[in-house]
Amino acid sequence: MPVTHTSEEVQYFLDQYRQAFNSSLLQRLVLSKYQGDEADLKRISVRPVLIKNQLQLSFLYEYQTNHITKNIGLNESLNILAKSLGSDFKNAHLVSESAEIQLRFSKKGKALLSEHRSTATKTSSDATTNLSHNREKNRFVQQDRPYLAALGVTDGRGQIIPAMSRKWKQINKFIEILSGAIESTGLADQQEVHIADFGSGKAYLTFAVHDYLHNKLAIKPQVTGVELRQGLVDLCNQTAANLELEGIKFEQGDVQHFAAQNINIMIALHACDTATDYAINMGIRSDADIIMCSPCCHKQIRPQLKSPSILAPLLQHGIHLGQEAEMLTDGLRALLLEANGYDTQVFEFISLEHTNKNKMILAQKRQQPRDNSGVLTQIAELKRFYGIQEHCLEQLLQAP
Repeated sequence: MPVTHTSEEVQYFLDQYRQAFNSSLLQRLVLSKYQGDEADLKRISVRPVLIKNQLQLSFLYEYQTNHITKNIGLNESLNILAKSLGSDFKNAHLVSESAEIQLRFSKKGKALLSEHRSTATKTSSDATTNLSHNREKNRFVQQDRPYLAALGVTDGRGQIIPAMSRKWKQINKFIEILSGAIESTGLADQQEVHIADFGSGKAYLTFAVHDYLHNKLAIKPQVTGVELRQGLVDLCNQTAANLELEGIKFEQGDVQHFAAQNINIMIALHACDTATDYAINMGIRSDADIIMCSPCCHKQIRPQLKSPSILAPLLQHGIHLGQEAEMLTDGLRALLLEANGYDTQVFEFISLEHTNKNKMILAQKRQQPRDNSGVLTQIAELKRFYGIQEHCLEQLLQAP
């Protein structure tokens, strides 16, 4: 027997949204778990913007291949939300200076609310001055977090050490990307999330992920950092012990030989050449909800390339040939992820300290199954066109 719910939960959520906006305390609203008629729409992100001295709401419609922004007033936004919540979108996450409120709907249509109140709030005037149409400074990581000081990102007063400003920016951007993926995949609703970070290095991002899940989302994290260098493994385990953190550990190993199971989030940044393929393969075989890779050193495909003669004048330059090999390698990886049930994006990230490469592959487990025959045909045609005989990820996925 289907369960119907009254509009009390939805109305409370809308009232809190209205109050946060009117008090200039609203930070963002994210609608996810889309089940409407637009096949490519993934989610809607909402944030306040100040346009010509008038406070409005920026609705960012995030599609698989492009984004559309609409700036509207409060009343129109409330009408959109009232029509969408529970029908088109099954999850809504409201973040303000005073609270975080999650509204989600069960398979039977029951509305479920969870709320976390903050004791620290800004005044209306302070919050309004932070809103500009050019850019809103919305940090996903707070500078006063203890792990930042322990890792040498901040000093004793919680200020960013100048030499670590680039690392600080990278940490924030990484958590921002991860936050959106967590909301889109529904991991924010889980009580416990398992993360594997391969090539964790000094573990800036590993500690940041643990801290974000535990302190910001109130999720119990189980984080494993995997690093080849034993000295860094020992150092990171000691740091975790000094901070008295639970649910985070570091082990010696690499992605090709590490046995991982039941991973929700698989991270592999600066995975050189085919190490990225092994990481993606592990993520797929572990049925990970989120796979995040930042590949580099694309060596396997380049010697196989047999480009059409018409491209020879362009590819006589080594840099162009390298860019083509990189695009083809990562393009095939993205298609193979699509063929195995993931919605995939390839976009610019922030260069890591080891390399100037700045590409990220983000894959999120698809909620609904899809016919993949067309994608497999595309892969076969690309390989035939370029004369590609071997692609490591494809071979790994075909292995029993």
